[in-house]
Amino acid sequence: MVRELINVQVGQCGNQIGCAFWQAIAAEHALNLGSENENQAGVFMPSLAHDEDGNGGFDELEKIDVFFRLVDPSKPQETRHVPRAVIVDLEPGTIDVIKNSTLGHMFRTDNFVFGANGAGNNWAKGHYTEGAELVDDVLDRVRREMEDGDCVQGVQLCHSVGGGTGSGMGTLLLLKMRDAYPDKITTTYSVYPSPKVSDTVVEPYNAVLSSHQLLENSDETFLIDNEALFNIASEKFKLPHPNMTQLNNIVAQSMCGITASLRFPGKLNSDLRKLGVNLVPFPRLHFFLVSQAPLSNAESAQHQTLNVQSITTAVWKPSNFLSNVRPSDGKFLATNIIYRGDVQSEEVDHWTEQYQTKHQDDFVEWIPNNIKTSIVITPPQTSNMSATFLANTTALKGIFQRLSTQFAAMYRRKAFLHWYKNEGMDEMEFEEADKNVKDLITEYQDKQDAVYEEDEDEESEEESI
Repeated sequence: MVRELINVQVGQCGNQIGCAFWQAIAAEHALNLGSENENQAGVFMPSLAHDEDGNGGFDELEKIDVFFRLVDPSKPQETRHVPRAVIVDLEPGTIDVIKNSTLGHMFRTDNFVFGANGAGNNWAKGHYTEGAELVDDVLDRVRREMEDGDCVQGVQLCHSVGGGTGSGMGTLLLLKMRDAYPDKITTTYSVYPSPKVSDTVVEPYNAVLSSHQLLENSDETFLIDNEALFNIASEKFKLPHPNMTQLNNIVAQSMCGITASLRFPGKLNSDLRKLGVNLVPFPRLHFFLVSQAPLSNAESAQHQTLNVQSITTAVWKPSNFLSNVRPSDGKFLATNIIYRGDVQSEEVDHWTEQYQTKHQDDFVEWIPNNIKTSIVITPPQTSNMSATFLANTTALKGIFQRLSTQFAAMYRRKAFLHWYKNEGMDEMEFEEADKNVKDLITEYQDKQDAVYEEDEDEESEEESI
């Protein structure tokens, strides 16, 4: 049975990432995007399929229902695949851009939900006032998508935590969906502020308030930051002045990798629930570092010889991380590598074991065998094989420490606080959020410092033997 996922994209950043993702998986499933004719946009095109065995694109149609809903199945020549997407913003500008794009004809028109005033980079507007007025409409669209699915596994939310709509309304939606569907997996692709790339003064407030909500209401959060994406674009893709579309395409590649095992057949299968079970040792520590390999421009890709060893080595390198963290700042609690393409499980086991043995000090000693792997047969569009790496590492505490420091510097002087109070917020909420994030940092540090000790009972048994 197909396990569907519903994609909810909130705010300007979330919608741009979401659209890059839809473009990428439409290409992977050989769906037509370029037609102005509504009966053709989203139609499976055998000519776009890259099935080498001549099966007429069977691989591309495999489990397409995970992210796409069939329309008019009674007329095969006109059957369309409509994305299971809910598109949300508090101002109409971004929505208009999507409607007028090549993707616009694919979406269900009444799944666009937008306001008129915007959140103005104010988390409180998104969470309490402007966002609260729209949230019931959004939940109604999500409920309808849930009912259209046979076995919905969960919801994935694309948003940023630095602005107003993605952070404020995004976390409000997360809270409401957790209440309405407690048995569904809620995953978020969250773009965090980075030290050098920042466009909002009040980012520390918005990010700390959002992190407080993500801690309580998200099951799995994939961390991304723009600084790491800019570095990848300039160093790996050799783009001197990368634009947001190019950065979003990097994120979309990773999203395709994470969801590939739900959409295509594989030797070692995985899904979001398995990811959570293997990567989340404690409920609050559900933030993941993401890495992708290969990362190179089209010209370099032609001259690359990819094998399991090269992509396995590449995903552990900080230059391939989608977050600006150094693995040396912490220890890996658990990791997961999703391979795509013609990959042999023996090779995967060999090279992952080699890495873990060689870098034993980088892993906590009290979780044995903490590298999980899965293999998806269908390769990505960009190369003949790839690896998507997810890690739960204590090094992520650096992101939260930086935010907490910036938050404290402004909050001590009550700077910009009146904008939030005007929307009905209380200072206690700021203090509670700050305390929650500081507790998370402490928790990461405790797990990093923990040492494996044999029980006294076990020691006495050994002595008696």
